[in-house]
Amino acid sequence: MGCWILNESLSSILVLSWLGVNLYLFIDTFLWYEKEESFLYTRVLLGSALAWARASATCLNFNCMLILLPISRNLLSFMRGTYSCCHGPWKRQLDKNLKFHKLVAYGIAVNATIHIAAHLFNLERYHRSQSPDAEGLVAALSKLGNAPNESYLNPIRTFHTSTTIELLTTVAGTTGLGLSLALILILTSSTEFLRQVSYELFWSIHHVFIIFFISLAIHGAGRIVRGQTPESLSKHNATFCREHHTEWQTAAQCPVPQFSGKEPSAWKWVLGPVVLYTCERIIRYWRFQEEVVITKVISHPSGVLELHMKKRNFKMAPGQYIFLQCPSISALEWHPFTLTSAPEEDFFSVHIRAVGDWTRALFKAYGADGQACKEPWSLPRLAVDGPFGTALTDVFHYSVSVCIAAGIGVTPFAALLKSIWYQRCERQTKLKLSKVYFYWICRDAKAFEWFADLLLSLETQMSEGGSPHFLSYHIFLTGWDENQAIHIALHWDENTDVITGLRQKTFYGRPNWDNEFRQIAYDHPSSDIGVFSCGPKALSKTLQKMCRVYSSADPRGVQFYYNKESF
Repeated sequence: MGCWILNESLSSILVLSWLGVNLYLFIDTFLWYEKEESFLYTRVLLGSALAWARASATCLNFNCMLILLPISRNLLSFMRGTYSCCHGPWKRQLDKNLKFHKLVAYGIAVNATIHIAAHLFNLERYHRSQSPDAEGLVAALSKLGNAPNESYLNPIRTFHTSTTIELLTTVAGTTGLGLSLALILILTSSTEFLRQVSYELFWSIHHVFIIFFISLAIHGAGRIVRGQTPESLSKHNATFCREHHTEWQTAAQCPVPQFSGKEPSAWKWVLGPVVLYTCERIIRYWRFQEEVVITKVISHPSGVLELHMKKRNFKMAPGQYIFLQCPSISALEWHPFTLTSAPEEDFFSVHIRAVGDWTRALFKAYGADGQACKEPWSLPRLAVDGPFGTALTDVFHYSVSVCIAAGIGVTPFAALLKSIWYQRCERQTKLKLSKVYFYWICRDAKAFEWFADLLLSLETQMSEGGSPHFLSYHIFLTGWDENQAIHIALHWDENTDVITGLRQKTFYGRPNWDNEFRQIAYDHPSSDIGVFSCGPKALSKTLQKMCRVYSSADPRGVQFYYNKESF
């Protein structure tokens, strides 16, 4: 329990706080509409469905206010860089921004479902109130508005009016339909399967959110939910007069009640976040206009494209990422890639693997698919947005860091290891970081080629600098064929590894994480250890479990803090 509190308590507190605010808003609004005197006559027609619709609407507004904040990248980068505002466990919460974005989206979906169901029920109750069979107070309320100087309560004016026509011809109905369709499109296109099959489709459909927010802002303008006006309440006591509805036209103490629609409020909830997000998009557009110079293009045998670029006033930190756009491929799509260069270098670089339509098109455009290499000046234009911070930027804040990568997930650690190399070369630089464990799991031996040179340089520099134990790296190959196995066996006794050329031999198979974490905990008994990973979900879950299992219940003992690279 102590280990869980160490790593997950703040996340759980934030989620519970979010749930608590939703629950409070729902209950408070529900009870208000159930008891408020100005809506007494509305409740006569609609019953409790009125409160269900309005309570869910309040929660919808609250969650729509939050949904844009986790994807405002510049805001998150600003918060990450403000130490007094966000450090330690609070900073780790920023790395879970997409999880919170999805959680809020689920909240929107649940409340939207309640809201739609309640209003469909309300429409039916409005329609039945105009039935020839309606009697008493219900009939009297539904007929209001037929005479001069009367305001209506029931928006369906005759029994012959179709609820479908009412839905399609009112502001509330048409915008509600637009909101529902937009939400369905966004949610269905956000499934993990569809994102993996076609990220481009996911990205494009997600921009239906513009229609969603416009519809949300004007949805309440139809004022379909009506209540008694304050002036009418002062003259017409609904609690007393409901029993004397037959005397409304004649009794002085019970004049005909007057009604008006509730003032729309959704725009007040979302105005701030929408303005903030609009500024975010303006910043992105400004960065899009800035010139990016491509200085070098390298095609690696493992199907990885390496791009070296320069941009005026570009500043970065190890582990950060950028968004790339190639207008000749798509004028709308931006894709995230981790920077693989170090801040000390006079360029910034990315390594891109061809795994989708956009990346394959980029390979073809840059002559990396077997075509003749192109000169940098003749290459298609690239636009760069960023850089943005991630969990990996905190590596230097721990005395011991464990970096774990799977496949192309090694790219964020390339920048980190390069930066370590440069800082170790500068003798005057003092690092809090005293030990780095690096694990790389890969199924293809060719994938090691572009990274092996960096590891070899680090291995040599650490040895010559008198600190050979500063970096401990473990490379695991999970896929090989029979010819490779024979070649490995024949050269096993050589001083350097047959695959990487390093003194540290490659391991074959997958790591035993229990053994690895147990040994690290034993070697650093009273340390705070940062664990950073970039890889599939299964690996992330395993590492998160290891951090919980091997963190000491005693705060003075070894503590593992898990950080996942995500963007």
